[in-house]
Amino acid sequence: MQNLVEIRWHGRGGQGAKTAASLLAQTALELGKFIQAFPEYGPERAGAPMKAFTRIADGPITIHCGVNSPEVVVVIDPTLLESIDVTEGLDDNGVLLVNTVQTPDAIREMLKFKAGKVFTVDATKIALECLKLPMPNMPMLGALIKATGLVSLDDLKENIKKKFLKKIGEEKVKGNIDGIQRAYEEVKTG
Repeated sequence: MQNLVEIRWHGRGGQGAKTAASLLAQTALELGKFIQAFPEYGPERAGAPMKAFTRIADGPITIHCGVNSPEVVVVIDPTLLESIDVTEGLDDNGVLLVNTVQTPDAIREMLKFKAGKVFTVDATKIALECLKLPMPNMPMLGALIKATGLVSLDDLKENIKKKFLKKIGEEKVKGNIDGIQRAYEEVKTG
């Protein structure tokens, strides 16, 4: 498989990890990439820890399992840092993105993640201010785009409009896009 990028998302049921994983993949698909996006649940209930996965490649993807050796890990719920080894299998040159008020250096130290790049953004605050809801998944997408460049910010925004305008309305779409833009601008690296 040519230029395969694997992303593992950590969140809790109801926080939108599955939606974010899928939206990133759909945006890449619109750009002619090959994709996979799927969740992995434990007990299916709101608030339970869960994972979602995204694969993006230049050619057909022939593996069909969870992502065990990701190039990118996205942590939507920072409380999971205390109970799950979110860096398990993360490539030494990988990217770790965490929704937190802490600095990238503080997260690096806490997780003993010596290699790779660490990014942080307060996606929950951004979501509350832009959407009036504690749904950090869309701001996390904006931060992820800045950290990785997997798709362009404009392509992501256009895909959100196309996918959600009729479903959730113009005001909520604008709030999501504003949250993505803010996180793109406010993400920190260390």
